[in-house]
Amino acid sequence: MFQDLRECAWKQKLKGYYGNIGEKQFRKYYEEAVRRKGDTSENLVELLERRLDAVIYRMKLAVTPFAARQFVDNVRRAQAVRREAIPMYRRVMHAIDGSITTQPYGENGQAIWSVSRGGINMALMTEAEKHANVRLHFEHDTDLDDALEGRIQWTTPDGQGSGCFDAVFSTDGANSGIRKALQAVGAMEWTEQVIDHGYKELLIPAGPNATSLIEREALHIWPRASYMLIGLPNPDGSFTMTLFFPNEGPVSFAALDTPEAAEVFFAEFFADALALMPDFKEQWAQNPVSKLSIVRSWPWSKGKVVLFGDATHAIVPFYGQGMNSGFEDCFELNRMMDALGEDPATLFPAFEAERKPNADAIAELALLNFIEMRDLTGQPEFLLRKKIESKLHSQRPHQWIPLYTQVTFSHIPYSVALERGRQMDRVFAEVMQWPGIAENWDQPETLAKIWEVAEQQLVPSY
Repeated sequence: MFQDLRECAWKQKLKGYYGNIGEKQFRKYYEEAVRRKGDTSENLVELLERRLDAVIYRMKLAVTPFAARQFVDNVRRAQAVRREAIPMYRRVMHAIDGSITTQPYGENGQAIWSVSRGGINMALMTEAEKHANVRLHFEHDTDLDDALEGRIQWTTPDGQGSGCFDAVFSTDGANSGIRKALQAVGAMEWTEQVIDHGYKELLIPAGPNATSLIEREALHIWPRASYMLIGLPNPDGSFTMTLFFPNEGPVSFAALDTPEAAEVFFAEFFADALALMPDFKEQWAQNPVSKLSIVRSWPWSKGKVVLFGDATHAIVPFYGQGMNSGFEDCFELNRMMDALGEDPATLFPAFEAERKPNADAIAELALLNFIEMRDLTGQPEFLLRKKIESKLHSQRPHQWIPLYTQVTFSHIPYSVALERGRQMDRVFAEVMQWPGIAENWDQPETLAKIWEVAEQQLVPSY
């Protein structure tokens, strides 16, 4: 009977209507409909209507059944990724005297996430492999000489091969070979701004039974003006510690040229962190110093080649938006593909023109946040500003959105957030000069005056 059903046109229509349900999945629904009492066709429709994507469509949370299916798939993928991540609900600042202050991220329940790079890569590859038209290849040494025409040659341990493709999407990171190949033939210009700070990673091990020795669901910062130490939680209870430090000078990686010198320095400036790293000297000797840099390029595409993410706009990590902006590249290209079609000659120039201003903006925002994290987070004036901003946001949540919230917890474009942040800086440049602002900031008359200044500066609105 199922064989007969499979050949029916209405069955194919039904599968398509409910988001292109696969043959095996549809068979299971049909077998369950047959098993139940009553009319088989009515039972089948009832089972299909109970699917989460169908519910979302009926609630008008998606414009089509297929869009609802995509929504559910995206939620499932997000859940798969979040299994490899730890929420961090607040900053925990460690002062040099050992005292601690905290700042929440966003509103109640909002968090940023500590993500295992290896874990998320595995999760994404696992998701990709579920699509029949996706194939993953490893150990391919590629020849990019003809990439502009879509021709790629490769060498593997098993031999050589080649292919001709409609488009080549370069996602090969900050040291992109395709970007360098395009520059070599005059198809692209790019610059690398190396920051005068580098970084070294260390590790606070887990405690007994995979417990964490410091607060787990938080980002820990040891701000020390021109440098800082941060700690990010790992699934096994350990913390990855990263020292962002000048490369040269009297206080620098160059000056801490032995593990002993580094240990003495940590004992003075990061004593509570040092106490949790019993093998500190061994880690210091073994772990390298890595560079921090910003990559800018233009154009992002040529011929059949287009660059994404770090391959064309690598940034420093201080807003946690590098990976997000790469995913945003993918989202925006997909959206523009629906509107403009798939011809690279039309699609790619439109894509890069749309994304370039936002890529430049997040690069600047990330660098600014580095200064905020290392220089300001422990200062009384900064903490006061955060209190005032929180109050303003609670009073008029659509008029005053803190910069961090705009970047991290909204879909406001990075370029808009950057300009809005500059406007808010001008507000506080005036407000923080008022006599008695620290004592009277939460008085109704003071808040009213702040809003008068804000209404002059905050233009245009969102």
